[in-house]
Parts: sequence; structure tokens; C-alpha cells
Amino acid sequence: MSTGGKGGARRAGAGQGENDTNGRDRPLVVGIREAILSGEFVPKQRLVEADLSERFAASRASVRAALLELTNEGLIERVRNRGARVRAVPLEEAIEISEVRMVIEGLCAAKAAERITEEDIKELKAIGESMRSAVSSGDVLGYSQLNQRLHRRIRMISGQHTASNVLERLRAQNVRHQFKLAMYPGRTTVSLPEHLAVIDAICAHDAEAAEQAARAHLRSVIQTLPEVDQDRSHGYRGTT
Repeated sequence: MSTGGKGGARRAGAGQGENDTNGRDRPLVVGIREAILSGEFVPKQRLVEADLSERFAASRASVRAALLELTNEGLIERVRNRGARVRAVPLEEAIEISEVRMVIEGLCAAKAAERITEEDIKELKAIGESMRSAVSSGDVLGYSQLNQRLHRRIRMISGQHTASNVLERLRAQNVRHQFKLAMYPGRTTVSLPEHLAVIDAICAHDAEAAEQAARAHLRSVIQTLPEVDQDRSHGYRGTT
């Protein structure tokens, strides 16, 4: 599948020269990462430097630097004599990633419970109600987007910037498995009460209960991943 074309991921600034700094390369890294997260660039897809250079209006040097950074993040791998491609994360690694997430998400939930404001409470409860509505109407993709929004807001409320950065990288590596999980029949009816329990505990300023609820949710994810991986009828096609 070609990486060429004009649409899709965010464009980086045009006309960048051979002496680009990491700061100037940042929009390009973000653009390629977003294309992977959205499913536009799929696992094992080749990422051709010339195509990426044209697509993002960036120099080849900038593209190489961006691919190197994303390789270090675990999103891309280098294949001998074939160049770069989107890395496919095996089930065993997906489980390990989720185990790490379980600890860090629990920390963020606990911190969020300590720091949450009345305005934040209103927002989290509104997200919870929207999630209820999405499940009731069978809107699986809408629910998945609300799920991501909820996790993102909890991280922001927690003030744990380091944890948030780590979780973003882990989520990016695990995006294919997360999408398959979201599409798995009946999964939303399981995860909805888990998410609502997290919201209730955070809004009640109960740090211990919030951490335990977040861990319970990720524990449920870990238990379900092998079952989902065996079901080939819900392959990864992106979330946009």
C-alpha cells in the first residue's frame, strides 16, 4: 500500500532543509504517528521516504529523522533491504503493554481523584452519559472515540505529564489490538460499567477506589485480548 497522496495526516511545514532540527521535525513525527494511530498506515505497511517527503512537504533528511524517532518509540521497524514499515505488535507484547498500562493508568486515576475540580467532574460525568448513549444505540466507533477521550481527560486531570507521555506511546504501539478489542461483539457492555466505576470513584475524590477501578478495567482487557486475537473476523481497519 502506498504512503503517497495529499489527504489524511497532518502536513508538516514545507521547504525544510537538510539541517532540520528536532523541533522542526516534530510536526512530521506527529503526522506520521497520527496516520498510524488512525489506521491509515497499517501494520507491516512499507513507509517509503520519497512518498512521505512528498506527502508531508518535508525533506528526505527530515523524513529519515522522523522515522528514526518513531522506530525508537516502537511504532516502526527497519527491515533489511526493504526499509521502514509499520511494526506489527504480537499478542504477547500487547499483553505486556496492557500490564504496564494497568499500573500507570491506576496511578493517573488516583491522582485525578485527588486533583479533580467541579468543572472536571461535570465533564467526566457528561462523557460517561455519552458512553451510555453510544452503547444503547449500538454506536461502537462512537463509543471507542469516547473511550479514548475519557482516558485522555483523566491523564490531563491527573497532572502526571510523564505518565501521560508513556501511555501515549504504549497506546500507539497497541492500537491494532485496541481497535480489535473495541470491535469485539459484546465488549462495550463489559467495558461500560468498568469505565463508569472509574468515573464515579474519581468524581468522589476516592483515590484508592479510582486506582482499583482503573486496574480492574485493564485487567479485563488483558483477559480478553487472547480471545479477541483468535477471532479473525474483526481485523484492524482503523478508527476514522
